[in-house]
Amino acid sequence: MSTDTAAESAPAAIEDFQPTTWTGSIRKKWLTTLPPEKMLPENQPAYVSSWIYVFGMLTITALIVVIASGCILTIGGVQWFHESSTGHFVNSLHFWSVQLFFLFMIVHLWGKFWMAAWRGKRGLTWATGAICFMAALATAFTGYTITTNFNAQWIAFEAKDVMNSVALGSWINVTNLGQMVGMHVVLLPLAVVAVVAMHVLLVRKHGVVPPIDALDPEAAVSASAAPSHSADTRSADTGEAATVSGAADATGEVSS
Repeated sequence: MSTDTAAESAPAAIEDFQPTTWTGSIRKKWLTTLPPEKMLPENQPAYVSSWIYVFGMLTITALIVVIASGCILTIGGVQWFHESSTGHFVNSLHFWSVQLFFLFMIVHLWGKFWMAAWRGKRGLTWATGAICFMAALATAFTGYTITTNFNAQWIAFEAKDVMNSVALGSWINVTNLGQMVGMHVVLLPLAVVAVVAMHVLLVRKHGVVPPIDALDPEAAVSASAAPSHSADTRSADTGEAATVSGAADATGEVSS
């Protein structure tokens, strides 16, 4: 059986599959929502080669460096990264990867904002990106408060006044080093990773958002699949199909 034939028969096999257990139901739901050709696509539209589409992956790459260096700092401890030359290097790597993480994320968010990235049922994709930015801000703030230097103390006590003014001071004590360490090392990073994972899965589900003046591949497929309703509209449908085909040719595809 050829690869094309196997790919065409897979959706039919999924639809015919009738699960009898909860694990089978989850598998059918997963394969229906995110089939392998969407989860790990072989090709991407040509406009994905534009530089503005690079910043999403750069943000994830910086996040990986942030998490890896943060884990090393946690194992080494405060005294290690304050006194050891290796600790200084890892601490600096963590700091600058955070700066790049926010730089790439802000460019990514602004680029998608001006592209109206919520188009084509991608509203939740856009929302998860914005939520990730807010969670990352909270993670960065708690990171500044646990560096155990004068700047950390000043930031913590200034933030304490802010927390008290919005009635959150009794819940979040920013001058409590243990609480801030727990939030920065465990709670908030898990939240960021979870939101990023959801964001990536939604991008895979709905596809990469096209530029405003480009044709959405999924919309093109829906338009070309719609049958003509009468002989009177056949010529008009043919003209629209030609336009869709021309636009699709303009966008093209590139290997991922």
